[in-house]
Amino acid sequence: MSRRADSDETRATARPGREDGDRPDPPDPPDQPGRGGRPDRDDRDDRDDRGRTADADARPDQPGADAAAEPVRTEEAHITAARTGRALTTSALHAAATGADTFPAVLREALGRRGLSLERVSERLKARGITISQATLSSWQRGRSQPERARSLRAVDVLEEILDLPAGTLRSLLGPRRPRGRTTPPGAEGAALQILGEDSVVEKALGARFRHFNQETSSLMVHDIVRIGESGTMSGFSTTNVLRAGRAGADRALFVLSFDDEAAEPVDIRVTCGRLTEATYLKGLKSLVLEIHFGRKLAKLDTTVVSYAVEVSPSLTPATHYERWSRTNLHEYLQQVYFHPGALPVDCHRYVREKVGAPPRAQRRIPLGAAHDVHVLTSRCKPGVHGVAWEYGP
Repeated sequence: MSRRADSDETRATARPGREDGDRPDPPDPPDQPGRGGRPDRDDRDDRDDRGRTADADARPDQPGADAAAEPVRTEEAHITAARTGRALTTSALHAAATGADTFPAVLREALGRRGLSLERVSERLKARGITISQATLSSWQRGRSQPERARSLRAVDVLEEILDLPAGTLRSLLGPRRPRGRTTPPGAEGAALQILGEDSVVEKALGARFRHFNQETSSLMVHDIVRIGESGTMSGFSTTNVLRAGRAGADRALFVLSFDDEAAEPVDIRVTCGRLTEATYLKGLKSLVLEIHFGRKLAKLDTTVVSYAVEVSPSLTPATHYERWSRTNLHEYLQQVYFHPGALPVDCHRYVREKVGAPPRAQRRIPLGAAHDVHVLTSRCKPGVHGVAWEYGP
């Protein structure tokens, strides 16, 4: 049961009514218990992140997600994680990918290591006479805002004590003051947030990289092939994606494949067009991050084809639908689902959601073909979530 993200994302799942989970309190990696409040009104460098309840096992970059695993070399972390099933925290994934220590990444890492929820941290700060809301802390660890006012800087000093960090660890990572006022997220991030909502699995899996998620490219055509095994569970899927560069120099793309059932994990990954440079499985998020290089730098408006296939271990429950989300208009989207002769559905239909978690609309039955398959071809595919669902008989 799987879902995928790049500029688009897909899922096959046994729970068609559920999407990327509810939002955790403060939207960030290490913690989710509780609900986030509004940022402090008198601290204008803070942003307002509304909280929501999260699935207990939906985010790996939180306590219990192997945050204490020994460091590994960048190349090894990316390629071996998917094949060994080893889970990395989001902050560790980002550090491996960039080699950079930033204030948000170090804060997330420290929170995860200490196993403290943002609610607890906020309470401890309040006990020291400093009022900082959960939403403000969340905004800091996501890089949406940074401490700048005197009160916030005092909070950073106390945070270093609470998180057992050497004095000055967090302070030294603060950048120059940012412009005041609320800003609109840049193109790629803003478009993805409109479809995914805040604190999605994709954002959690990519961490700081979500801000520039495939900003240099957009998908023109996508072809998904899903295979359902005899037990009704997904056995694998493949994707061919035609990408166009929005600017000169684009040379790679990110894809996030998510699985609803923790028993369903990637067991083999094959890239037939492009070169696989990262394959990291985040067990706590039930997500696989792939980075695929094009093999050359694209000129502006140049196109390239990326193709990959993933074999999946059996899940605990049968899959009942498969979805792809897209943040941009697709010229064409072809979705095919092949069923094992011993696990044929009694009904199949297509549907569209305006965004993740929205109710399905434009539902229409689709017939089962001679090859035990169904397909949906959509031209001028608008941004949103596009899926196929099926039902089994008694």
